[in-house]
Amino acid sequence: MPILIFLFLLLSCVQALSCNKLDHDSLLSFYKHISSSPPAIPLNWSSTNCCKWEGVTCNPESHVTHLSLPGKHLSGTIDPFLGNLTFLSYLNLSDNQFSGSLPFTLFHTLNHLESLDLSSNRFNGSIESPFFPSLISFNVSNNSFTGSLPSSICITSRFVKMLDFSTNKFSGNVSKGIGRCSKLEIFRAGFNSLSGWLPYELYTVKTLREISLPNNQFSGPVNDSIALLSNLSIIDLHQNELTGEVPKNIGLLSNLKQLILHTNSLNGTVPPSLMNCTSLKTLLLRNNHLGGEISSLEFSKLQKLEAIDFGNNSFVGTIPVSLCLCRSLIAIRLAFNQLTGEIPACMADIKSLSHLSISYNFLSNVVGALRILMQCDNLSVLFLSRCFNDEPVSNDDSLLHLNGFQNLQILSMGECQLRGEVPSWIGKLKKLKVLNLSYNKFTGTIPKWLGSMPNLFILNLTRNHLTGELPREIGDLKALASDDTDSNLSNLALPFLSTTLQYNRLFNLPRGIKVGNNSLSGNIPAELGNLRLLRELDLNDNDFKGSIPSELSHLVNLEKLDMSGNHLSGEIPESLKKLHFLSFFSVKNNDLEGEIPKGGQFDTFTNTSFEGNPKLCGSVLQRNCPSTTPGGQGEILPPVPTAEESETPWYTIPFGLGYSVGFFVVIISLLFRSSRKWFN
Repeated sequence: MPILIFLFLLLSCVQALSCNKLDHDSLLSFYKHISSSPPAIPLNWSSTNCCKWEGVTCNPESHVTHLSLPGKHLSGTIDPFLGNLTFLSYLNLSDNQFSGSLPFTLFHTLNHLESLDLSSNRFNGSIESPFFPSLISFNVSNNSFTGSLPSSICITSRFVKMLDFSTNKFSGNVSKGIGRCSKLEIFRAGFNSLSGWLPYELYTVKTLREISLPNNQFSGPVNDSIALLSNLSIIDLHQNELTGEVPKNIGLLSNLKQLILHTNSLNGTVPPSLMNCTSLKTLLLRNNHLGGEISSLEFSKLQKLEAIDFGNNSFVGTIPVSLCLCRSLIAIRLAFNQLTGEIPACMADIKSLSHLSISYNFLSNVVGALRILMQCDNLSVLFLSRCFNDEPVSNDDSLLHLNGFQNLQILSMGECQLRGEVPSWIGKLKKLKVLNLSYNKFTGTIPKWLGSMPNLFILNLTRNHLTGELPREIGDLKALASDDTDSNLSNLALPFLSTTLQYNRLFNLPRGIKVGNNSLSGNIPAELGNLRLLRELDLNDNDFKGSIPSELSHLVNLEKLDMSGNHLSGEIPESLKKLHFLSFFSVKNNDLEGEIPKGGQFDTFTNTSFEGNPKLCGSVLQRNCPSTTPGGQGEILPPVPTAEESETPWYTIPFGLGYSVGFFVVIISLLFRSSRKWFN
């Protein structure tokens, strides 16, 4: 008898070690339809027992219940026989390269499926019904699905808690029926082409914790009933076409952590009740038509607030003192409003502050503002452009002897018409990477100490009243000469700010030196040729003289070179043909002479790059180059072609299109050219 029991147990163990044959064959059929690409390692599916295969889990009855293969670099299509895994409860094929449409059998036969994750693939087509009755989590984000959102999902899958349709090509209205998902907690369908009003049924799902529908075409108002969804922690409806006011009773949402409504057409004022959302961390309302007295808002209850953006609206009044009591703040943006007064002294108490933008307002006392903000030890990005008007910013002793801004990496004070010399305290900012002092009234010379700043790689001094020579020490800028320095701004892009166009422009700015529209004189320093990482060099509209340094040909990454509007003489160096990335070049309105170089990028430039130089010649100007005839006592005459030249004149030979320049490089170059759009 004990032997029989032993044999029975042994047989049971053997059976348990072997997976169900139908499941085995179905997985093999699936395997035949996929492939892997480097650097992927092929799936370890060599065993006869599929329960031991990579990513496969079975239940005690040897039926496959889990198939999890995320991020394996797999490609191919989904085999319909996968629908034979009737005990499958978890399917994760995310972050691969699967393509094609989803087989109908998946939705028809997988009655035990609770979690499906097909995100970040290349699937297309529509999603068919009926749906999985046991479904709890459904994620098809970041694919290319089309059509309308599946209408029956909340009819057949009433236990679903998470739906993610984000970043696809869904269109049309959100069909009725979403209210039947009575247990739905997360609803995401952003970055599609959905339209119409937000479905009223959505406001009846009391279990909702997150509504994320950004970058669609939703219109109409946000219904006041949204305030009844007491579990909401995230509302993200940015970049739609929403109108009306922010719901007045939104303060009832005590669990709200993120309110992201920017880039719509909302109007009215910010409801005072919003200040009761004590769990709020992110508040983004920029790019709307909101207004009212911002100083009347009481922010002191928002102790967890980390990011606030009220920019690009019509707010008036002074910067609220109560904002200083939000001691967790990392980023404040109030740019492009109509604020007045001074920066409150209490802002020095926000020690966590990293990003501050108050550009394009009507503030005063720039020296006082700098003295206060120097006490914000963690400040790394500071935008003060066009908010102080025609004030002196001399080398104030109180600023020179302070050791503030030691973590500052971006400083923008452009378009303020500030007076005085370039402040010497800036030379103490060893982490500074970007300095914008354009469109001011700074006088005196460009300081030599700028060349010793170890991390500086964007310098904009456009349109000031600077005189003297361009210091040759500028050629010592380490971040423009060597890749060894940290010349990267991407680590400054906070997640809640980096999605905006203006911040994308900022963090994609090319390395450059812009000193155009001043009164600089002397020769162009040959030492600029040391800055081999330089992509933009603007020397235009000054009083530079002498020849163009051939050393500029060492700037192999240069995309824009503007030396127009000076008094340069001599020839254009042939060596500049080595600048294969050059997409903009201008030497117009100088006193240059000789033949314009041919070949390379020079074959792509038009006559506008060279006009205003009567002594220049070449086909682009339709001006033949002169020559001295023998015995003519130096008389300059039109060239006389030889017999061979008469048969095939040199000027009829096509030059070709030269080197192509990528569209992305041109766009970034154009963004960099527009100083007024650099920093806000």
